[in-house]
Amino acid sequence: MRLFFDSRQRLHAPAREFHNGGWTPYAEVPERVVAILAALGPVEAPADTGEAPILRVHDAGYVDFLKSAYDRWVAAGRDGDVIAYAWPVVRRRDVRLERIDALAGRYTMDAVTPLTADTWASAYWNAQTALAATRAVLDGDKAFALCRPPGHHAGADYAGGYCHLNTAAIAAQAARDAGCARVAILDIDYHHGNGTQDIFWDRGDVFYASLHADPATDFPFYWGHADEVGEGAGVGTTLNLPLPQGTRLEGFRAAQGQALDAIARFAPDLLIVSYGADTWEGDPISKFVLTTCDYAVLARDIAGCGWPTVTLMEGGYAVDALGANVASFLSGL
Repeated sequence: MRLFFDSRQRLHAPAREFHNGGWTPYAEVPERVVAILAALGPVEAPADTGEAPILRVHDAGYVDFLKSAYDRWVAAGRDGDVIAYAWPVVRRRDVRLERIDALAGRYTMDAVTPLTADTWASAYWNAQTALAATRAVLDGDKAFALCRPPGHHAGADYAGGYCHLNTAAIAAQAARDAGCARVAILDIDYHHGNGTQDIFWDRGDVFYASLHADPATDFPFYWGHADEVGEGAGVGTTLNLPLPQGTRLEGFRAAQGQALDAIARFAPDLLIVSYGADTWEGDPISKFVLTTCDYAVLARDIAGCGWPTVTLMEGGYAVDALGANVASFLSGL
């Protein structure tokens, strides 16, 4: 299996996030990839394909915000990382905004996703890593993209949940542009990938299936409920399978089997797996009870379907166990 990663993905390192009513150390730390690299061994650096594949998914104004936000923040006399304090939740108006505080609220969905001087560089090379792995699979190889920061909470024009560019969506669109008629995304992170769902909500050419903690109890709360199935041409190409806290292998595997059956009916040319290891029993911010060995079982079920498959890293915050958990999943593939 080919493994892709660029060292610039480690640069993004906010000091803190605002979570559950107070400041707390940022959970999505660069040490996550250090642990995974130690378990996996050598990786390939991705080629630079430019911004065009990113702009096929993300709004140009949002991309400009990611590139310029920190400099504008400093120019406004602010210290620390860029973080919003006001969001347009009542009515989102298409108005011209100048103040960085307003832009931060316009282009983010929460207070746990600060931007630093290095956020754009890490996000950009993160996207290139996903694209390189996708090209490798389309060429007939097996591939894993060590994506960091994660991507599935980022929408076309907003950051959130530690995510800035939606790597799964960028990969899926690139595959469509390369000639794949139908692409499926299987999201098996602890949290629902609201950004991925949002991007493909009204499209019939990309199937999005997600297993995740019930949003009635867990972030991102407002998306990922079972009655969300898509709209317009996308009706029926979104499948949400929310699971209760405390879910173990049996329940998770059964739900994944349900998702794989639905994907089989869709008959994709390519499968993208958004893999999160935050489903592990000791993850500090999640409450499923999967073991390290369970990941190989789940991966074998996916591999048994026979689709060309590219795997992208999403969450997982128990740093000491992260390498073993990723290695177990890749072994099953």
